[in-house]
Amino acid sequence: MGIVGNILLVAFVIVCVLIVLLVLVQDDGKNGMGLMGGRGTAAFGSHSASVLSKTTGVLVVLFFVISIGLAKINAPSGKPPKDSQTETQATTTVEEGGSLADDEAASASN
Repeated sequence: MGIVGNILLVAFVIVCVLIVLLVLVQDDGKNGMGLMGGRGTAAFGSHSASVLSKTTGVLVVLFFVISIGLAKINAPSGKPPKDSQTETQATTTVEEGGSLADDEAASASN
């Protein structure tokens, strides 16, 4: 993954934690039951609802951008993955000079 991947991963975890905390602090719009009880926005001033909403929006955009970046970094290359089972069977057949049917018949007779 490399250094860039590790930095993005740490930033991703930090953004996730901040989003959770901001959502918990925000007012639910009806009863005002924020994280601290009562009016959640009163502790931060009269314009805090818009500030908290904007900050949450910015963090959500960062969340998606970092998610896409991590997906691009960790995506496999354009080559299709090798099927290890098929490769192992082919190697066994070539080394022993027989076919898989011969091997199965020999193991069945034992």
